[in-house]
Amino acid sequence: MSEWTWEWEGYDAAGERLRESLCTLGNGYFATRGALPECRAGLVHCPGTYVAGCYNRLESTVSGRQVINEDMVNLPNWLPLRFRVRRPGGRWGTWFTPDTHSVLNHRHVLDLRCATLTRAFRHRADGAGALAVEQTRVVHMGDPHLAALRTVFTAEDWSGEIEIESRIDGDVINGNVHRYRALERRQLTGVRTGSHEPHTVWLDCRTGTSDIRIAMAARTTVTGSSPVTSVLHPTRRRAAHRLVVPLAAGRPVTVEKTVALHTSRDTAIGDPLGAAIDRGATAAGFADLLDSHSAAWERLWRRAEIQVPGRAGRILRLHLFHLLQTLSPHTADLDVGVPARGLHGEAYRGHVFWDELFVLPYLNLHFPEVSRGLLDYRYRRLPRACRAAAEAGRAGAMYPWQSGSDGREETQERHLNPRSGRWLPDHSRLQHHVGSAIAYNIWQYCEATGDTEYLHTKGAEMLLQIARFWAGLAVHDRDTGRYRIRGVVGPDEYHDAYPGAARPGLDDNAYTNVTAAWVLVRALDLLRLLPAWRREELCDRVRLDAEEPARWDEVSRRLLVPFHQGVISQFEGYGDLAELDWDAYRARYDSIRRLDRILEAEGDTVNRYQASKQADVLMLGHLFSLAELGRLFARLGYVVDDEVWRRTVDHYLRRTSHGSTLSGLVHGLVLAKARRAEAWQYVQEALEADVADIQGGTTGEGIHLGAMAGTLDLVQRGLTGLETREDALWLDPVPLPALSEYGFTLRCRGHWGVGVRRRSGQVEIHVPQSEESPLRVVLADRAVTVAPGETCTLVLPES
Repeated sequence: MSEWTWEWEGYDAAGERLRESLCTLGNGYFATRGALPECRAGLVHCPGTYVAGCYNRLESTVSGRQVINEDMVNLPNWLPLRFRVRRPGGRWGTWFTPDTHSVLNHRHVLDLRCATLTRAFRHRADGAGALAVEQTRVVHMGDPHLAALRTVFTAEDWSGEIEIESRIDGDVINGNVHRYRALERRQLTGVRTGSHEPHTVWLDCRTGTSDIRIAMAARTTVTGSSPVTSVLHPTRRRAAHRLVVPLAAGRPVTVEKTVALHTSRDTAIGDPLGAAIDRGATAAGFADLLDSHSAAWERLWRRAEIQVPGRAGRILRLHLFHLLQTLSPHTADLDVGVPARGLHGEAYRGHVFWDELFVLPYLNLHFPEVSRGLLDYRYRRLPRACRAAAEAGRAGAMYPWQSGSDGREETQERHLNPRSGRWLPDHSRLQHHVGSAIAYNIWQYCEATGDTEYLHTKGAEMLLQIARFWAGLAVHDRDTGRYRIRGVVGPDEYHDAYPGAARPGLDDNAYTNVTAAWVLVRALDLLRLLPAWRREELCDRVRLDAEEPARWDEVSRRLLVPFHQGVISQFEGYGDLAELDWDAYRARYDSIRRLDRILEAEGDTVNRYQASKQADVLMLGHLFSLAELGRLFARLGYVVDDEVWRRTVDHYLRRTSHGSTLSGLVHGLVLAKARRAEAWQYVQEALEADVADIQGGTTGEGIHLGAMAGTLDLVQRGLTGLETREDALWLDPVPLPALSEYGFTLRCRGHWGVGVRRRSGQVEIHVPQSEESPLRVVLADRAVTVAPGETCTLVLPES
């Protein structure tokens, strides 16, 4: 395999769902899983097509209770193209599938450079010779409403006829996640089908409650054979086009299926169905579509170049590929957030969590227009967040832990433990730290791009309302003289209550409190930096009282952060919890990543133990350098130096099960910053998380977009120590021997295509000739200015 291709040899029914996720093709507007065109959905195959931001809400009965869930909708399946061979004597054989027929030399190739999925195999039909089949598909990056599938049939040593059925299937459900099977899953209603002569069938439907209209049109043509019998055959829920095609030995016959997709959420159309039929009928042929699609991808790769040798580099390029398929420049014009599992499957119901915290830092330096569009998704839902805070008796903006179409809280109230079969209360909606993540993203975007206009307008409104929420949630404690934030859940997620407590939530989660303090400081900085007229306008817009900034300053200096045994406590009382016998559980179970499920199935609860699902306190080391972390704690009246941080890292390393793909990523970066030898094992785990499906089946339900983007950011910002501030590029490279050579290009405050390369103990900075102004680069011990067209080589001090 080359550094640009991923290949799968043979047909493996057990591995189909994983391959389907990893072979998903998309363009930021919609994506289609890498399912086989001739196979129906079931336990083995899970075809899926998802449009960004297309959600629907259904009511289900769970454990005798009515629950409502909003899901990203699995749209009609445009892929189906099946065939069967006419046997000697004139009878048709059965429709081919690899599950029921012989398959020889089956091979899939995912080409990242051109974003194509090619499949080739041979089939020996009963009573006939060998039939070679090659299929290539694209989801067009140039025109986000088009997709195409080209299939080439070659009868190797015989002549005869095959029948081909090309269809759009509207009889679909959300069936990608088996543990959701007890819920209502049929999202589409009002299915209509029809034909548009001479080669096109269409399907029109809508979502059941959100009333989004969806229309698809499929044009199917044949070249290389004549005559061809063609019948357009729409039925109630499927629009089919059947063709009988003569084959001559050794002469390839090409079938091209071109599909257009529109929804009522699209702009600049009057009718989705009319737009789909027109677009499909007038689309270019496959060869021309492939050329324009490849050219669009070439432009993307130029803006997002990354060079890392070896297997790590191949995986990083795959991660970048899936990031760009989910969040492309087309995304900038859509009202969508960052779906945690991409557009690759239905896990987490397609919801938006805090994963943008791991995604935007990469996009900021390559596709800032996409970052801005994703921040606008949050801005449009700011009124809903303020309403949620008011309904909870709070001030400011309380953003939901899980968001979907309109910004209301979409977090489920109950979740299923597959080990015990029990539906349990879900308290993850108490993860209010999502607000701090949004504020962090606003600040990072504006620092990276120099977009002060956004910071002073939309960004300022969100930042001030989030700061207002934290200041209002913090309660003064007379006993300690400090402010406390009670009843929350931190990033860990295992701990959602104290042992035996009647109410959920924890007090003074360290990550929550420190990031809340950071938000308050940034809000105060913003108010000081704003021109007087703009500050007055902003304060009037958000109705900021004159006394509020003073309270924010006080809270930002007096929030309580708990400690125990010289270590930052994950939350107040954490140090009083029991120690878990980790060795015993590792000996009893193949994997203890989901330790919470194991203990619940045993009648126990992880709330009793010093055990974490993923990085919580250590997330602070992911967001901030140790120097900045030290300043934050100093402002709060605590000392966190190298020794305190080392003890803290050691403490949680021994007590984390890494039940999230984000955990290895965070631990790897934190350890790399601390120059620890074990950093690579965690970085390697983050790289392999989806490729190797280390969580045992979850990748088949959708890739983990935050973890994928996070590995890119680990190279781009983590290993380089890169920051963009004060109109300069700041670098503080971290030694990680297994990733000691890398290169990438980025956009830095108006400078496009700046090259950063590390090799042989040196860092090279190249500023393109096209730039008009020099770039200032700052390292810990020096500062240099790089003129346009020049390359500056900086020798790094030995570790």
